[in-house]
Amino acid sequence: MSSHICNELGGSITYVALPLMAVLTLDASAMQAGLLSAAEHAAFLLLGLPAGAWVDRMRKRRVMMAADLARTVLLTALPVAWLLDLHSMPLLYVVALLLGCARLFGDVADQSYLPALIGKESLIAGNSKLETVRSGAEFAGPGVAGFLVQLLGAPGTLAGQAVTSLVSVVLLGRIGAREEKPEPAPRRHLLRDVREGLSYVLSHRILRLIALNTAAVNLFLSAVMALEVLFLTRTVGLPPAAVGWVLTTATIGSVLAATAADRVTRAVGAARLTWLSLLVTMPFGLLLPLADKDWRIGLFVLGSLVQSAGVTLYNICQVTYRQTVCPPHLLGRMTATMRFLVWGVLPLSGLLAGLLGELLGVRDALWACAATLSAAPLVLLCSPLRRMRTFEDDAPVVGAEAEAGDEGVRSGQ
Repeated sequence: MSSHICNELGGSITYVALPLMAVLTLDASAMQAGLLSAAEHAAFLLLGLPAGAWVDRMRKRRVMMAADLARTVLLTALPVAWLLDLHSMPLLYVVALLLGCARLFGDVADQSYLPALIGKESLIAGNSKLETVRSGAEFAGPGVAGFLVQLLGAPGTLAGQAVTSLVSVVLLGRIGAREEKPEPAPRRHLLRDVREGLSYVLSHRILRLIALNTAAVNLFLSAVMALEVLFLTRTVGLPPAAVGWVLTTATIGSVLAATAADRVTRAVGAARLTWLSLLVTMPFGLLLPLADKDWRIGLFVLGSLVQSAGVTLYNICQVTYRQTVCPPHLLGRMTATMRFLVWGVLPLSGLLAGLLGELLGVRDALWACAATLSAAPLVLLCSPLRRMRTFEDDAPVVGAEAEAGDEGVRSGQ
């Protein structure tokens, strides 16, 4: 848990400090900010599918430690380049791309490691705790990032995050639970492993619709997030510290939702909450473009707060469902396939944000993305989740679909 705190807090600070470095030290345009966001997420499109096959062949904790070490090196490189007057937008693009690669492998290993560590019966509670850490980091990170950038500058802030990644490596190394080494599979080929994971997700009617819905939400929500710093600094006119605090207060919803998730899922039902959480909360994004440098900044906070709460509840429910129904030997590939499908759109999201920002202006671009985002969750109304209360209600369907799958999936069930 301590390593998660270091990782999530450091990642949240980096998420704000990296675009602030582009805007404040390199005078980045809307298109360049969008390209930076696209570079950070390109790994999920380029390596999303093979990453799962590779992770399934390795000890998950070692993969997580290697990802943290990579982040340490990359976050050290940027302030060094700045000191040597070698920093540039192309360098930021490259570092953002490699940070995305480290995040991809670390996240796939993390989600694949959890069921073996705590057992499937504790997944809702376990995922809720991890979401609480993530939400708490999102709550504290932007404010801390804004303060540090104003105090130390963006390069100094990024150097500090290299230290948190190194601390995470040490903490991961102290986990006492023994992890079994995956059985060697000398006759299996990468493409076959990738195809097996992809086939499992696409042939499963609920996972398929969850992937489609999450991809649609990610496409437009990430476009909004790619424009946030630019919108708050240049359109609204807030200083870096104020930007950080606005983004901090907007994540209170995530913290509250993660804390209450276990109780809410018992009261409402995890399956019902999966679609209801987004359907109710995404329209609040229409408040974001109304913000200005007066009391209306509160509209931005309220809209982001409610959206964050909805996304947090949705993530806890849908990740738990995926971990519950997936055979253990396919967890890495299933997770990576889902990441490929739902995060592979993020580079396109950054490009979309940059293009809309240039063509329409930042405020109107936010309007366009928020309006489309409000309609995205309607996809889940076409899924069996609408008629279910808990995930156990779908047990017979899951079994039937497993029997219809290929040999590897059948043996896993």
